[in-house]
Formats: sequence, C-alpha cells, structure tokens
Amino acid sequence: MNSQDDLRQRHPINRRAFVSMVAAGAASTLIQGTAAAAQPAPKARNVVLVHGLFADGSSWSEVIARLQAAGLNATAVQNPLTTLPDAVASAERVLARQDGPTVLVGHSFSGMIVTEAGQHPNVSALVYVAARAPDAGEDYAALAKRFPTPPASAGIVFDGDEGRLSEAAFLRDFAGDLPEAKAKVLYAVQEPFHKALLTGKTTHAAWRSKPSFYAVSTEDRTINPDLERFMAKRMGAKTIEVKASHLSLISQPDEITQLILEAAGGHPA
Repeated sequence: MNSQDDLRQRHPINRRAFVSMVAAGAASTLIQGTAAAAQPAPKARNVVLVHGLFADGSSWSEVIARLQAAGLNATAVQNPLTTLPDAVASAERVLARQDGPTVLVGHSFSGMIVTEAGQHPNVSALVYVAARAPDAGEDYAALAKRFPTPPASAGIVFDGDEGRLSEAAFLRDFAGDLPEAKAKVLYAVQEPFHKALLTGKTTHAAWRSKPSFYAVSTEDRTINPDLERFMAKRMGAKTIEVKASHLSLISQPDEITQLILEAAGGHPA
C-alpha cells in the first residue's frame, strides 16, 4: 500500500460533504459580494461652488445658506477670471482641502472649470447651473454658434484686456428676474474677466465619468436655453428646468439647492 492509499484510509473523503462545503463557500462569497455591491455610496457632506463671469463668490450666498442649514459644508471659490488654467488651479486647491466626497458646482462660464477640475478624486458628482459643459478639447465658441446668440453678448464692454457687462445688459440680460435694487448691488461687485480666459479649452470632460446634474434656466438671456438643454442631454445629466434668468442660483435658490442635495446623495443623516 502506498502512502496515498494509507492517507485515504486514515482520512477518508466524504465526497458529498466536500461538494457541500465547496457550494457553501461559493454561496458565501456570492452573498458577501452582493452585500458589498448593495452598500450605498457615501453621501457627500462637502460642496464646492464656482462662480462664472460678471460675478464673484458672493453670488452663491443664497444657496450657501440653504446648504449650511441642511448640514453640508459649503465653500465658494474666488475664481480669478484670468486664464482657464489659473481658474482650474484655484478650484483644485479648494477641492484638495475637502475631507471626503464633494459635489462640485459651477455656474455659467465656470462649467468649464467644473468639467476640467471635476477629475479631482474628491469630486463625487458635478452640478451645472446654466453653465457651459464642453467636451474635452471642444471649441465652446464654435458650439455656441450653432444656436442663436443670446442678447447679453452684445452688452460686453472691454477696457483693454478686461471685459465686463454694461449696467443695462447686466440688469436686463443677466439678472432680469431680480429686483432692480438687488441686481444693481450685484452689478457693483462684478469682477472683470481677462480676454485670455475665453481662449482656454478643457483637456478632460469629467462629466463622462462622474454623475452629473444640470439646471436649465428657461428665461436665460446670457446662454441660450436650447444650448443648455443640448449640453445637458449630451452629458446624460439629471436635468431640471427652472423658470429663471441666468442667475437662477439667486432668483430660485430653493430649486438649485435641492438639485445639489440630490447630487450629494440626499439630506445628510
């Protein structure tokens, strides 16, 4: 008798027990895998908000107050409006300070920044508020020309390399659904942008890999609403339509806040 026969005699294998053991192990692994897959994604408790042209970080004040009341940590980036790389870097510095999953939100031009900086590992979802949403390397100006030119474009005035909206265009075409007194305060704090900012192109399109949400402003006179709808549909974004001017974040802050809360995964526990 060889050593293997001797081993089988001393430790006989019960084939049925062996098969049952293997099946049980496989089932256990499957159950564990299914349970892991069923775990909900962590809720984002951080929101980083980026402003666009003709504005500064204070344009998010109405939304920030509501996010804070909901228990979220909100930070507004002071976008330098100089060049796209400078603007992206300013957003990335703020994103790097966040302590976990973060919703990155952009209004107007800053959709360019969200599209690029949204690649940051802290970013869990993207929210576009009447915002540009280019593809990687896309010429946004060429894309915009496929739609009727919005009225606000005619109101941009330049002082050398710096551009801004005239007061008439700001009140009528940028903040048209706000009380005039409030719109004039916003006009007074608008930050001029540099011409070089408009020449930048994104190198990444974060919306291709991150959950995306879009708020279309149906009364927008700064970005054509149909262009907004086109970009939102192309992204496959969860989309809402808000009856508002370009400044829906100020005139309709409840709706914009609710969209951000949805992107964050609901109201935090």
